[in-house]
Amino acid sequence: MPSKDKIAYFYDGDVGNVYFGPNHPMKPHRLCMTHHLVLSYELHKKMEIYRPHKAYPVELAQFHSADYVEFLHRITPDTQHLFADELARYNLGEDCPVFENLFEFCQIYAGGTIDAARRLNHQLCDIAINWAGGLHHAKKCGASGFCYINDLVLGILELLKFHARVLYIDIDIHHGDGVEEAFYFTDRVMTVSFHKYGDMFFPGTGDIKEIGEREGKYYAINVPLKDGIDDASFTRLFKTIIAKVVETYLPGVIVLQCGADSLAGDRLGCFNLSIEGHSECVKFVKKFNLPLLVTGGGGYTKENVARCWTVETGVLLDTELPNEIPDNEYIKYFSPDYTLKTQNGNIVYVSAKSIIHFVVKNESNLDKWTSVKLYDSPSQQI
Repeated sequence: MPSKDKIAYFYDGDVGNVYFGPNHPMKPHRLCMTHHLVLSYELHKKMEIYRPHKAYPVELAQFHSADYVEFLHRITPDTQHLFADELARYNLGEDCPVFENLFEFCQIYAGGTIDAARRLNHQLCDIAINWAGGLHHAKKCGASGFCYINDLVLGILELLKFHARVLYIDIDIHHGDGVEEAFYFTDRVMTVSFHKYGDMFFPGTGDIKEIGEREGKYYAINVPLKDGIDDASFTRLFKTIIAKVVETYLPGVIVLQCGADSLAGDRLGCFNLSIEGHSECVKFVKKFNLPLLVTGGGGYTKENVARCWTVETGVLLDTELPNEIPDNEYIKYFSPDYTLKTQNGNIVYVSAKSIIHFVVKNESNLDKWTSVKLYDSPSQQI
């Protein structure tokens, strides 16, 4: 019988104490809620729990420009009025506000993903989890979409020191643009993003025609989806594409960004995924038995984010969780039913019928296209 996976879990309580400001949809408090739910189910007893180091400015500058890192280090709510030009240059403002302990927040969530990558590199664990990470929009020289430092890019750069090929998978409702852009010209990282795509939906990238360039041509895969896609359609697409990608690309390690804004009822989302459907993707990726780095990402209905990432922690531990939520510090948030797999969303399902093409490059055929047809009816096969 195979031995159980060794799982490293990274958490720092300070990460949930920061406040983006009134009416801002990003609530780091959801990380405290997730952690206490994980504790209430006693999942911590089955993992190695680590407090991540705070990433040093020089580590952040492995990807980000040194001047941008230095600015994040220096800026405070009290001094920001002195730096109007820099705020505009680095895209800090309404979406990406300056708040108390901003730089420390970045250091913690980025440090968790870097530490996770290092433990995987040294074979000290099989799976590493950092729910505070997954901030996939941040660019080399600026903030974007509530993201300041791109921990995923930093983690992947760390993994590339030990692995020839890294597969990055993103199931956040928003396109993983920052990660795709960082590795758009290399074949050493394949990025696969499943996301809502359409006019006026942030960040406006992720067209099916974005496939990478130069050495990276055919190593970026985008799966643009319409409003209301449900579990059956999403998971069928996901499994078909990811199975083909792993078989063809043969990655040494996988990074999985589990943004929970793709769940039904999300404050900023428009998909119709249940927690079971979302976690089915995690379960599928785990079955490849490759070193796996798992992060959070978006997710703006706090109680459902906490539910989702707790269920997915259980999935990674091969542990089925009782539906009744045990008593914990944040139990009141899960009223009135106090159950784990409840969804509040009642989004009308809009047909997701489409033809999805994705590109896989392999040795025998440099321009191999594989078509996946998505039908409305679960009874119809791809």
